[in-house]
Amino acid sequence: MTPSLTTRIVTALQPGGPDALRLETVTLDPPGPGEILIQIAASGVNRPDVIERMGFYPPPAGAPKGLGLEVSGHVLALGAGVKGFDTGQPVCALVAGGGYADIARAPAGSVLPVPQGVDVVNAAGLPETVFTVWTNVFEAGALKPGERFLVHGGSSGIGTTAIQMAKAHGAIVMATAGSAQKCAACQTLGADHVFNYREEDWVDGVKAAGGADVILDMVGGDYVAKNLAALNRFGRLVQIAFLKGSRVEMDLMGLMLKRQTITGSTLRARSDAEKAALASAIRQHVWPWIEAGQVRPLIDSTFSLADVAKAHERMDSMAHAGKILLVP
Repeated sequence: MTPSLTTRIVTALQPGGPDALRLETVTLDPPGPGEILIQIAASGVNRPDVIERMGFYPPPAGAPKGLGLEVSGHVLALGAGVKGFDTGQPVCALVAGGGYADIARAPAGSVLPVPQGVDVVNAAGLPETVFTVWTNVFEAGALKPGERFLVHGGSSGIGTTAIQMAKAHGAIVMATAGSAQKCAACQTLGADHVFNYREEDWVDGVKAAGGADVILDMVGGDYVAKNLAALNRFGRLVQIAFLKGSRVEMDLMGLMLKRQTITGSTLRARSDAEKAALASAIRQHVWPWIEAGQVRPLIDSTFSLADVAKAHERMDSMAHAGKILLVP
């Protein structure tokens, strides 16, 4: 049996800004049945971590203590009944908490081998975004090859992943971003049309480009009505966040006449079985795109675990393009 270990974790005992983050050292029990302990090479920083730090996104019951939803590294120990993994194997994983650490605990079903051709550190930029894009764009949004897809925040971790995955799937890809530099990054990743929302009317731009069949939105607020205006008949709007607010006012007549669909989801609170099913689909459909070089994690910056506050300052600044990583 693996002896108890210690690991640093990051917590925010009092809601607040980046300075609310604290490093703690805790004892980590051996892996339970169906669990894997991962010696972390890197951890991804995501917008939900910021919302949790601010006190608005409590972890689900039973989640490991501490912030962090995705990791990469090497298998340290296997719990009873875990098959298909070996000690020392490079892996990446979606976790419900405790990802900002030296060692993380993950359900085996949410663990994937690092794809061939991807550095183990950079692989930390895959799980949260790939799981999110797959379940929302390809399952809920049912994006088909040849359809027109729009993602807001195209230079974000979610956005850069969505652009590449939709392009690999054969869709016509559109994105919005807030600067010329970020727009250029979206185009480099394969976006066919990019709109600087600070300088142009992206709704008119999307309509001129043929409209959108699927939109992935994390803005909410007044963007909801704009999204519906930009959507084609039978279009699907998938909501995954609401930076401009969760309460909206809209005219349902247009939605009804165009037979549109609004849906949305969260990922963190889903059951281990649901996440395992997603991981299986991702390994089948997305990992080949990654290994073929069609999809890659775009890394903005890396910070040491001790500099986690600086990583969150970077996220809060909205200046990043791609993923922000913590390296223990």
